[in-house]
Amino acid sequence: MIGVRMVQKVSSTRGFARVAPHVVPALDRAVHRLTRGRVLLSARLLPGVILTSTGARSGLPRRTPLACMPEPEKGTWILVGSNFGRPGHPAWTANLLARPDAEINWKGADIPVTARLLRGEERAAVWRAALAFWPPYATYQARVEREIRLFRLVPRDS
Repeated sequence: MIGVRMVQKVSSTRGFARVAPHVVPALDRAVHRLTRGRVLLSARLLPGVILTSTGARSGLPRRTPLACMPEPEKGTWILVGSNFGRPGHPAWTANLLARPDAEINWKGADIPVTARLLRGEERAAVWRAALAFWPPYATYQARVEREIRLFRLVPRDS
C-alpha cells in the first residue's frame, strides 16, 4: 500500500520526531474526547489505545494516546516506548514501571490492564514482531542509545 509506505518514510524523519510528539497526541485526545471514544485519528493508520496510567511522581491520572500492537490470540496489547526516536524514554513508560496497573480505552471500551516490561528472549521475539508490524521502529532505535522499552498489557480480572 503506497500510502502506508509514504507515512512510514515520513514518520522515520527527524523532522517528524520533532513535531509529532506535540501534534499527534493532542489531536488524538481531542478527537477521542469529541467522539466519546469512538475515533482515534492515529488508529486510522495503526491500531491505537488511550492509556490511562498513574503518574510515577504525581500519583495523578495521565491519559496518553498510543499506537499499539494488538495480540488478539492472547487478548493482550504491546506498547512500544519509541518516543518517535527521540532521546529519553517517554514519561508513560516510567509511570507503568512505577505503577503497572492501568487502563486502556480500546475501540471505545475501557479495559483495566496490568503492564509488564518485556526482557530477554521474550522482548527480542516481540521486537521482531514490532519491526514487521511497523518498520520505522528500526529507525527510531538506530537514532537513540537507549533500548526502546516494550510492554505487554494484560487485562485484569474485574
